[in-house]
Formats: sequence, C-alpha cells, structure tokens
Amino acid sequence: MRKNKLVSILAVAGLAVATLGFTASTSHAAVFQVRLYVSGDTNVERMWLTELIPAFEKANPNYNVDVSSFDLHGKNDALTLAKIIAASKLKRDAGFDVIEAGFVQELGLKGYLTIPTSSRMPNINNVPASLLAMSKGGIPYRASTVLLAYNSQVVTTPPKTLDDLIAWIKANPGRFTYNVPSGGGSGYSFAQTVVDKYLTDAEIEKLVTEVNKPLQAKWKQGFDLLKSLNPYTYGKNGTYPSNNAATLSLVSNGSVDMATVWSDQFLSGLKAGTIPSYWKVAQVSDRSLTGGPAILGIPKGTRQGVAAQRFVNWLLSPVAQNIIVGGTLNGYPVVPVSMLSTANQGKFAVGTDVSKLRSSYLSSNNTDFKNQWALEVPGK
Repeated sequence: MRKNKLVSILAVAGLAVATLGFTASTSHAAVFQVRLYVSGDTNVERMWLTELIPAFEKANPNYNVDVSSFDLHGKNDALTLAKIIAASKLKRDAGFDVIEAGFVQELGLKGYLTIPTSSRMPNINNVPASLLAMSKGGIPYRASTVLLAYNSQVVTTPPKTLDDLIAWIKANPGRFTYNVPSGGGSGYSFAQTVVDKYLTDAEIEKLVTEVNKPLQAKWKQGFDLLKSLNPYTYGKNGTYPSNNAATLSLVSNGSVDMATVWSDQFLSGLKAGTIPSYWKVAQVSDRSLTGGPAILGIPKGTRQGVAAQRFVNWLLSPVAQNIIVGGTLNGYPVVPVSMLSTANQGKFAVGTDVSKLRSSYLSSNNTDFKNQWALEVPGK
C-alpha cells in the first residue's frame, strides 16, 4: 500500500529575516488528497498504483491520491458497506473519498452517493446513458467480462451454449475448472450463469437490481447441477482453485483444457507470455458469462468531494482510458472506442459492447450467493 505523500508548495512573497525585523509574507498552495478504497484483484491494485495514480498526479501536481484501503477479492465488502452507511447516518467521515467496489450500486440505491453531474464531471457525457443508469449513482470507468478460455490444440470447436459447455465438462473429466466464487469473479460468473439457467429474465433482473432474499430460494436447482459436476471438474473431488490467479496457473501449465477467465487477466497473460499463444477465448452465446463495468462511487459527505470529482472526471478522459486499455490491465473502455489511440482501437473482438454485458447480482445477493455456494456445492 502506498504511504501518504503530502506535498506542500511554499510561495515566498518577499525576503524575510526575523533578526532584521522584516515581516514574512507567505502563502501555501492548496494540496488536495483523495482517499481511494479499492476492492478487487491484485492486477487492479497494480493498475491504480503504477499507472493511473502516477499519471493523474503528474497532470495535477497539487493533488495526491492515496489507496487508503485495498480489499483483496472484496472479502470485506459487506463490512465496508455497513461502515459507510453508518458513517453517513451519523454525518461522519467514512475514511474514503472514492470507492471502487461491487457494492457501489447498493450505496446508490440507498441514497448514499454523490450523484455525478456534467458540470463537475463533463467527461461523463462520453459514457453511454445505459451504463450510467446501470450504475445507480456511481460512475463506470472501465469494464471487463468473463470468457471461456480453451486450449485450441485440444479443443478445435469450443462449446457455443451453456448446455454444450456442461456436456463438454462431463465428456472430458478433469479438464475444466472454475475457481471458488468467493475467490474471484471468473469462478463466480460460471456459477451464477449455471444458476441463472433456472431463473426467468425478470427474476434475474430483480437479483441484479434489488436485495431479494425470498428469490434466493430458487438458486437450489442450479446449485444441485453445480454439485453434480464435482466428479468432472479439475481434481474430480469437489475442490476448486482458490482464486482467479490459481485458475490461470492451471491454464498456463496445461493442467486443464478449458476454464472461465477474466478477459483482462487472460490478455495480460498472453502479452506477458505466461499463457501459451495457442490458448483462445470464446463467449457462451445463449446466456453469456457475466461482465460489465467497474463502478466508482463518491460517498455523500466526503471531506474531499470536489477533488474526488476532478479525479473521477480525469479517469473518463481519453488519456486515462488509453491507460486502462493499453496498460497492464488490458481493460475495456467506457467511452467510444473512437476516442482511443489507433493502436488501442483494434483490440476488441469478443464481447466488447460493454452496455450489453450480463451483470452480476447486486452486492448483498452476490455475498449470499458466494456463501450458499460454499455450503451447497464443494465436496464434503
């Protein structure tokens, strides 16, 4: 984690030496610190610390952005959500000025976010209205999706539908894997996609947009199917990789021939040479694996609200969007591709219409889903 770096610029209006009786005249240029909370994987943390924050601070010398808290895989999301709501009710500072986490939409639905306006953040005019509506008062700033990675030397034609994928898993025991949902979104996405097979579009929409405990009872049929796959997934005994990185390790060393992966992490692995070039990706066509925008939120009552909005506005600029697309993360932009550099415009072949990606459940439902999967699915 970065240590706070507060830079103070002293402007001296005239020479002053106390012993000679002169009066000192000084003024201090304002320094604005933005405290950032990040919930995600280590590649997201790396993007903030080594690329986005340094670029913003270079362009804005009197601004300091500090990752004041990093929550790996969002394990403390529920606790942090409760903390922010409690602080807001008491009109106290929660300790964060900008939040990147899966619970931002829930904060917006409950009325605890500063709603973005084009007067403060003019660059939101470049973000599709559908993405802004989906964000519930948050601000989308990048996106990615989960894809089906496959070894093209073994799999010449990847499964096109979810039923095809399930049939392939059963026909090729031990050659498919997904990580535990609590350890990362690529495994969560596969599990939710299977469970959604037994829900109507209206029911899925409710789970995406509102807290709905009664509807969670309908997950049982999907969990039963996932449990039935235990003998056919990698390990064949109901054990699963612990996180996204562990899944990618099995891909890289040839332990499996198919897995669900994040688009950005897969592309980064190909670029770095840790994933062999013969690995390809596809999307399940009838009910795509989940994906969508990563959303930032500015809590109401934050002590640096104006500075936070300036920072978020910069993240929607072509400069920042090119870093997101062309840097270590290999993310999707949330602004028109035409605003990117020529080199970055040609990177999108699979699932690039961010506004049409299938969403994960709302944060509270998401947390309950992970807990229920852990109880219902793994081998005992």
